[in-house]
Amino acid sequence: MSDRSGKKLTRYPKNLNNINIGMVFFAVMAIYILISVVTYLKKDHMIGYQVNEGSLSSNNIYTAVALRTEKIITSENAGYINYFATEGGRVAVGNLVYTVDESGQLLEYLKSQGSEEVALSDEDLSELRTQIVNFDSSFDSSNFYTVYDFKISLDGTVQKLSNSSILQNIQSLNENSGTLSSIIYKNAQDTGIVVYSTDGYEDLTLQTITAAHFDEGAYEKNQLINNALVKPGDPVYKICTSEEWSIVIQEDDPERVKELEELEYIKVRFIKNQDESWGKVSTYTNADGDTFVMLTFTNSMITFCRDRFLSVELITEDETGLKIPNSAIVNKSFYLIPKDYMIKNNDNSTGVLRDKYDEQGNETTEFIELSIYNETETEYYIDTDTIRTGDILIKPDSNDRYTVSKTDTLIGVYNINKGYADFRQVKILYQNDEYAIVRSNTMYGLNVYDYIILDSSVIDAEASNKPVTNSDDSSKESSTDSLGSEESEEAAESADTEASEASVEETSEDIPEEENGDEQNEESNESSELSST
Repeated sequence: MSDRSGKKLTRYPKNLNNINIGMVFFAVMAIYILISVVTYLKKDHMIGYQVNEGSLSSNNIYTAVALRTEKIITSENAGYINYFATEGGRVAVGNLVYTVDESGQLLEYLKSQGSEEVALSDEDLSELRTQIVNFDSSFDSSNFYTVYDFKISLDGTVQKLSNSSILQNIQSLNENSGTLSSIIYKNAQDTGIVVYSTDGYEDLTLQTITAAHFDEGAYEKNQLINNALVKPGDPVYKICTSEEWSIVIQEDDPERVKELEELEYIKVRFIKNQDESWGKVSTYTNADGDTFVMLTFTNSMITFCRDRFLSVELITEDETGLKIPNSAIVNKSFYLIPKDYMIKNNDNSTGVLRDKYDEQGNETTEFIELSIYNETETEYYIDTDTIRTGDILIKPDSNDRYTVSKTDTLIGVYNINKGYADFRQVKILYQNDEYAIVRSNTMYGLNVYDYIILDSSVIDAEASNKPVTNSDDSSKESSTDSLGSEESEEAAESADTEASEASVEETSEDIPEEENGDEQNEESNESSELSST
């Protein structure tokens, strides 16, 4: 092709290999970051755990049946009953417990007099709140029937509280009206705690209880309702006359029963409110082979007077200390070094003198700084990463030698307060399936608020995955160490003689090597001359 002037133009193809260096750089960086992120996500990470004080209990949770000294009071009259003593409260002899309205006109009369509205005091409201909170804390969805018992009990409590306020007006109303002459006042005949329910368990003892009594599904509770119509002989309330009471659990494991009997007294934690009390142990096995354990208390009866079934926790072991997870605990091996071989410097550093041989085969010593992880009366525990089996240690100011070989295992955790994993020994006081309680403020041990590795297996895995140095230098060092350990025994007797003999042998070995080298050089020169000819 040519232009108008007749000159020929040559077209060159576009440079398809023109690469944007910046794009390549960013692509490589993106791939590198992606690989780093994937590698990081696949790697096991060291998670820290802060050590705090806590306690563990060797516990067993049981459903217990409460036994009390209970007396059922029945009605002597027919009519509508109104309660005035607070359930769960103590009454003395002569205190008003309830009234029976034979005519049933009390409530209508009070309404006509404008006394149907009653204001509850702060104390009354506090009692209602306490009853609601107790139910909420002990509610179990598997036992939904307790909701109905709670509703009836709460209604009764509200009515009893309102009746207490109404009672203040009855005296004045009774003086001005003969309509209320049919009200019969019933006072307590015994001192005790009033309960407005019955269940047929009132006369149970350790010898008469059976496994069927522990079936909560078959349990029936008769709640006594305020303003209900009663007839002579009907139960109106019951009274617990003794502060001594008991709980009974069923335990069919003979070894466990024997263990509890040997303890005589056991600490019991009540799940309902986390209260704890000591109970005296007694056991009984019935004709069916069922064994029951009874724990007797001399206090707290008033707290549980309304409850027949209680969830309790028997605490046979209770240790307090530093609480750590079992996953953090590891067994680690250490060398045992006699204390006489340890050197303590002025800067509080510690170490040993190790025997070694230099490149010329001369015996020398080197100071190896060591960390102490535990001690006995005669020995220190030293990390296996610092010294090796077969190392010869020299006793200060003496010619005595000690060959490193003795090992022992310590139980501990990895402390990370300084940013790296450092082993710390722990002394386990008690341990269950998840946690352990260890002694605090021990030498070479843990303190409260220390940080440790949550999963010690991560450290073990990293240690096992470390590249092992298998170079010629390391093999030479090991052979030199083994050679040194053999020669050091003879060197203790005649080091100077051996050194002189070694120098003579080296000289005698070097001479024939030089002669052989000269002969080889002459032969090579002659052969080169012949070839050139």
